Amino acid sequence: MAQAMTKYQLDHFRDKVKREIDPMIEQQELLVRQYVSQATDIASKKLAKKIGAQSIIDKLKEAEAKLQEAQATAKTFFKKKATSETLKSKLDHKFASNDRDERITVAVCEEQIRDWASELAQQEIEKRPEGKKLSQLKQVKRVALDTIMEAHAPADLITSLDKVLQASVGISWNITAPQLSNA
Repeated sequence: MAQAMTKYQLDHFRDKVKREIDPMIEQQELLVRQYVSQATDIASKKLAKKIGAQSIIDKLKEAEAKLQEAQATAKTFFKKKATSETLKSKLDHKFASNDRDERITVAVCEEQIRDWASELAQQEIEKRPEGKKLSQLKQVKRVALDTIMEAHAPADLITSLDKVLQASVGISWNITAPQLSNA
């Protein structure tokens, strides 16, 4: 009868799967992120035009530029007019500080468009070879971890994991250590 695996053996097998596959997944995620970023930039511009947000954003940019100019003029005016200590002490802190009140700005609108476009870009990337490979690597990891949890004996598990990894990512479960030179 086959010997049941201990928790430590299961942990070892799970850790080894993660050690072998996680670096491949991370590398593929970096590659995919590059494409997502590029696709998001393109999709943001297209989406903003398509849904009619670009004209609103352009109006906000123009209004913000005028508002900032008017605010700067007002700050300068009131700072200069506060010549006495009494007037300076009663000068509202908004004229002395650079704080901005929370309000809908061009940046807020553009960020919202970017968030939506990022989701669309992510869906598009999943159709590209890089996105497909990332999805496949994650599936290999899931299959390997499932194989570990469903195994009955270490010897059977090693054979099963070797087959999964050889067939999917071309690596062997049984990795030998490199020989050290005597130099």
